[in-house]
Amino acid sequence: MEKSVWEKGIESSRQQKDEFFKMHFQSPLPPEQRQEFKGLDYYSPDRKYRFELELHEHKVKERLKIKDTQGNERDFFRWGEFRFKIGDKDCKLHAYKSLPGEERLFVPFRDASSGKETYGAGRYLDFEVGKSQTPEGKWIVDFNEAYNPWCAYNKNYACPFTPPENWLEVEMPAGEKNYPFKSEGA
Repeated sequence: MEKSVWEKGIESSRQQKDEFFKMHFQSPLPPEQRQEFKGLDYYSPDRKYRFELELHEHKVKERLKIKDTQGNERDFFRWGEFRFKIGDKDCKLHAYKSLPGEERLFVPFRDASSGKETYGAGRYLDFEVGKSQTPEGKWIVDFNEAYNPWCAYNKNYACPFTPPENWLEVEMPAGEKNYPFKSEGA
């Protein structure tokens, strides 16, 4: 069966990311790992983990302090929430912004696969106004694009932890899996 344009797009962006990790000077991988790097591990693309959702924007944008892996606290604004179903389970994820005028939404999340098949501290999704939206204005929430924060590859990076309000009880078998190769830098 021929792959869809969507599947080809997912696979193409994964190949580009693997090339970046292996070759680019800004790769989060410590230099000694790049030589042996064969690519990241992903779940196969699955359309049932791709949603077109309304963002239920909060009237009041509360400030939330989120700790990072280096022990610092970062300020985020709780901007809105996405509501969806996995199987028969109602789910909700909060979307955050670093600054009110920012054009990007940040959605860190953990799920039932965290610490097993996926990175224990959770994974991230990013959304850009326009680019991550349908012509009707809904947001494309595609868990096939979920990625590990850079601290999963190298302890020198500081990454925000996932707030408990974004811990899903369901398993989200989509996107990037755990990174198994470790060294002094990770």
